Amino acid sequence: MSVLRLVFLAMAIWGAIHPMYYFIAWFQAEGWALGPMIDAWYVNDATSGLVWDLTIAALALTVFVVAESVKQRNWIGLIAVPATFCIGVSCGLPLYLFLRKSS
Repeated sequence: MSVLRLVFLAMAIWGAIHPMYYFIAWFQAEGWALGPMIDAWYVNDATSGLVWDLTIAALALTVFVVAESVKQRNWIGLIAVPATFCIGVSCGLPLYLFLRKSS
């Protein structure tokens, strides 16, 4: 396995674990309902901007992953789509790059 692939894999793991630490801490403090977390995302203009920034990045990544997966017939790359929306772009993007470099 190349060094570049290992870097992408390490970043995907980091991008899954690090944000989840904060999400779980928030849920433990505030309760396990998703509604209050979504409300917190829009508490001010700075957080709203970050939410929209990440939403647009996630959508762009999804379009790219689907288009590339169809073109290259590398269906394993589609795993990055649920990783992006269930965990975040910080996991989905490096995961796709890791999976893409395998072909």
